Amino acid sequence: MKHLLKATGSLLLIFSIFNVMAADYLDGIAAIVEDDIVLDSELVGEVQTIVARLQKQQVQLPAKDVLYRQVLERLIVDKLQTQLAKRAGMNVSDEYVNVSIEKIARSNRMSMETFKETLASEGMSFEAFQENVRKEITINQLRSREIGARIKVSDQEVKHYLETEMSAADRNVQYLVGHIFLALPEGANAQSIQQKSAEAHEIIEKLRKGADFEQLSVAQSEADTALKGGDLGWRTLNQLPSLFVGAVKSMKKGDVAEPIRSPSGFHVLKLIDSTGNEVHTVTETRVRHILIKTNELINDEEAQNRLFAIGSRIEDGDDFASLAKSNSKDTGSAVKGGELGWVAPGLLVPPFEKAMDGLALNTISQPIQTQFGWHIIEVLERRTKDNTEKFKFEQARNELRKRKIEEETELWLRRLRDEAYVDIRLGMLNE
Repeated sequence: MKHLLKATGSLLLIFSIFNVMAADYLDGIAAIVEDDIVLDSELVGEVQTIVARLQKQQVQLPAKDVLYRQVLERLIVDKLQTQLAKRAGMNVSDEYVNVSIEKIARSNRMSMETFKETLASEGMSFEAFQENVRKEITINQLRSREIGARIKVSDQEVKHYLETEMSAADRNVQYLVGHIFLALPEGANAQSIQQKSAEAHEIIEKLRKGADFEQLSVAQSEADTALKGGDLGWRTLNQLPSLFVGAVKSMKKGDVAEPIRSPSGFHVLKLIDSTGNEVHTVTETRVRHILIKTNELINDEEAQNRLFAIGSRIEDGDDFASLAKSNSKDTGSAVKGGELGWVAPGLLVPPFEKAMDGLALNTISQPIQTQFGWHIIEVLERRTKDNTEKFKFEQARNELRKRKIEEETELWLRRLRDEAYVDIRLGMLNE
């Protein structure tokens, strides 16, 4: 214990060890991670889950020690992130977790009952799934705070990106890319760099001779996607890390690129497939409204009654525009007869937009409440517009931001791991 105190200088770690000593008799410690631990049972459970998934995907499993190291490293990094989130006072409520799970069930076209049964059939309890979702949400919120909040993308960056990096044809193509990552520690010396470079070239040689990419990824990659066979999913060029774009653009299906060096290590890429074109249209709506605001003299009931009366007058033939000018409290649109002009999806507050989208042309709505007050709405026209260029501009901005976040996250996680106190206790991983 004195040796441990000298090595870590952390009273919190000592208290943590005392707290788990009794549990240690029942369940071994796979690793000490700052002031927390990874239990053998936790590691074994995660390995079993991953093995089941890989077997279902018919991916050949790596050697036992390789698989355990991969999984343990992921658990260690997760522990470090959840500890950081806890110190920052971040907390995800049960309600938020359950709403997220309901969305997952709906996206899989399942009721909650069916979803729970499916989890049980795959050997996972609903409670365990809840905690996994909670952890994922917490980590995403942490990354958003630590990284996302400081990432900015200017209009000029987007214009330059669209003009110099991608042609219109490029932006329409999607790529399915396999990725193997060999990490380098911060401040790696020349010998370490040369060794990792040799490993990358060896992997490339094996792949070009027909080796299974998924198997090599599971066995040797140190990326987050390693246990998914290195699959980055379908992405356009602007969704790929900027380091990869030049290589991927010049590759044909089945090609394996030369290793790509980044500050954090070496990347091996294989183009599994490519396809697709994209055209984007939106339905724009020309709409007008009359707004009555609530105050000390006008409550919700009175506001609705006034709008019912105005609606009746319009149905009896009175002019909507004239009534808007004399009654609407939205001064900006009142002078235009209540007109908001042509609006695209997402520009108006959700309750207003929902009512507007469900309204037939030239029909007066029932009173609708938003945070601004009570409205009656009339839809004058609808049109379908080719929004491809604007969509691509905003998509490019989002993808540039995502790219910056991905690149910064990789470095941030590496620093977090390198700077942390981690004591791996599992025998075969300590050799």
